[in-house]
Amino acid sequence: MAVLAESGSNPDVELLYDINGLAKDAPHGFDRVMEFVGEYGLLLAMVLMVLWCWWSVRRRADEDAASSVAALVWAPLAAGLAVLVNVPIRGFVARPRPFNDHQGLDVLVSGKTDFSFVSDHATITMALGVGMFVANRRFGIAGIALALLEGFCRVYMGVHYPTDVIGGFALGTAVALLLSPPAMALLTPVMKAVERSPRAGWIVRSRRAPGERRNALVPGARKPVESEEKDLAA
Repeated sequence: MAVLAESGSNPDVELLYDINGLAKDAPHGFDRVMEFVGEYGLLLAMVLMVLWCWWSVRRRADEDAASSVAALVWAPLAAGLAVLVNVPIRGFVARPRPFNDHQGLDVLVSGKTDFSFVSDHATITMALGVGMFVANRRFGIAGIALALLEGFCRVYMGVHYPTDVIGGFALGTAVALLLSPPAMALLTPVMKAVERSPRAGWIVRSRRAPGERRNALVPGARKPVESEEKDLAA
């Protein structure tokens, strides 16, 4: 990796200059927006999307709610585990940040002193996106799209090579998918136990199913069986 970084004629470096060159031509205000989005904004958006997906799953309250919530619990765990796996990888590869080896880059974020390969931001966002995909495809596709945007931002900001981002995508995907079966085998029974709990069951599913709420609101709707039995007993 270090050999590639020193060469200015390889596709990785050329693509770095092409994408980062967009920052040089963009207005200063736009670069400040990209700096916030790439450093903090998309990470926050991914966390909010996981919470939104959880809220949607529990309100739907179908029979797979426990396994879906288990997948959503696994998503941030996978992201954290992937970052831990990246620690020895970064130390082994020891690839300097691109602005340390290449002149003329427009670096939007200063103070980056750690190694470059692989990108933690790309790793975290892709692990969250793939984890959401296991729980809900619609949210997962949106999450993966945000992860791809995060990867573009890291190169645009001049703090990562394209291969750093691709490596992060691969690491996040591998951890989220390959470890998903044992993780789901452990987390799904836990979520089913939580679902049966009278106090914590709301974490997995809404107290009343959507159909029951509609029946309560629509005049003349048929009462649930339990209500009819209570009326007859009275």
